[in-house]
Amino acid sequence: MSSSAIGYAQQNRARFLDELKALLRIPSVSTLPEHKGDVRHAAEVLKAELQRIGLENARLIETAGHPLVYADWLHASGKPTVLMYGHYDVQPPDPLDEWLSPPF
Repeated sequence: MSSSAIGYAQQNRARFLDELKALLRIPSVSTLPEHKGDVRHAAEVLKAELQRIGLENARLIETAGHPLVYADWLHASGKPTVLMYGHYDVQPPDPLDEWLSPPF
């Protein structure tokens, strides 16, 4: 990895952590029906963030369950394609009595 990329990551570490924590504060527990709206909200937040950082064609793809989040940036002709896959939902916080702080 280039030293400029590492430097950028180090200089923006606090902001990156704050952004990640904000996403994790959304109680998007996909296995609990009462959090269906929270899961959608997390997907919308992620879609907006992908747009903010310059990805294109950002959209939610409806499924029988929760939406998929898709975005692309196709301006590197002749370069390899990279696919990233991840979850935007969180684990159930049970057992609640073992938390030292509120889970969300």
